Amino acid sequence: MAAAQGQRSDGAGEMESTEGKVAESAPLAFRAAVDALRGARLRPEIEIDPTRPPQRLAPHAYALEAAVVDGDEDLADGRLVLLHDPAGHDAWQGTFRLVTLVRAELEPEMAADPLLPEVCWSWLTGALQARGLACGEPSGTVTRASSHYFGGLAERVPASQIEIRASWTPREGPGGTPDTAAHLIAWCDLLCQVAGLPPVSQGHGGEGSVVSLPQRRGPQTP
Repeated sequence: MAAAQGQRSDGAGEMESTEGKVAESAPLAFRAAVDALRGARLRPEIEIDPTRPPQRLAPHAYALEAAVVDGDEDLADGRLVLLHDPAGHDAWQGTFRLVTLVRAELEPEMAADPLLPEVCWSWLTGALQARGLACGEPSGTVTRASSHYFGGLAERVPASQIEIRASWTPREGPGGTPDTAAHLIAWCDLLCQVAGLPPVSQGHGGEGSVVSLPQRRGPQTP
């Protein structure tokens, strides 16, 4: 991935990459929304790149993959997809939809907390609210899984993972374009929170109520 370096969300050479291209025939509102994603200024711990979007969910789609990086270690990673259907979509109640996957490893005792799924979902909605963003028709799942190793892998420490899958409809602004840059920044706030990083000042308040997961274990080796 190309590091954002706390500046823009576009990686070097993105415009020339297959994943980063948007057809000139795409609606102006969609192109403006993608341009806003590319220009978003993110935390320096975030590495982000365009990736191939899904082809059948909407007439127009753009996708980004990101990771929270500490040295050579990925603390959390995820994918954010922007969908656009100019004709509108009954389930979305709008013409745009954001779809996301966020995942991170955590300590087994933290994964055993019965309130963890509710807390993780509140982090998503809280990240949007803290940025002053309206969230329409939200839906999603929070999944926790654990792995135990046997035989030749018996020396590996058991691993647990949290996974958040969600989608929501961003409020459309002037010209029918949502503030996708702000939604991307809020999503990165969630990614950093799941990774266990302390929050940064946002200017919208609410940061004092943020609680992050403890630092994740390092990557496991076979």
